[in-house]
Amino acid sequence: MSKKQDEKRKPYEELPYRRGVGVALFNDQGKVFVAQRIDSPGPAWQMPQGGIDKGEAPLDAAWRELYEETGVKSAKVLAESKGWLRYDLPPELAANLWKGRYRGQEQKWYAFRFTGKETEIKIDGENPEFSEWKWADFRTVPDLIVPFKRVLYRDVVKEFAHLAP
Repeated sequence: MSKKQDEKRKPYEELPYRRGVGVALFNDQGKVFVAQRIDSPGPAWQMPQGGIDKGEAPLDAAWRELYEETGVKSAKVLAESKGWLRYDLPPELAANLWKGRYRGQEQKWYAFRFTGKETEIKIDGENPEFSEWKWADFRTVPDLIVPFKRVLYRDVVKEFAHLAP
């Protein structure tokens, strides 16, 4: 980044949130899909999530992200978060992600029920983000995520707790 670009950059506290979506994909036993991020040296499991493209509706973005990250098309929508949930990136990470334009993400979350066979799940798509996946106890998911997303994941668990045994 040039000195001129760096001088134009807003202070971290003034940066907006990037709009995104997340999907809690439940199986028939009430477990949720989580996957290990391919770009993390340590444990960093997460549920499918990503940005909303310009002009895209949040639910359409959720379906797209689910398919891009997992290959899953066989699912049905169970619930939608009441509002938008946020997480802040650590300032040093915010400076390097998304060209330094955002301080974190503001996400609409959806709960889906997986209705297909596990052979449908493919995490090695065109632009893979994950190295492995598993079904996890929904209530433990915040313990698996990177620390800066834990509050958001606790909020997701509260929103959809009624869907997990």
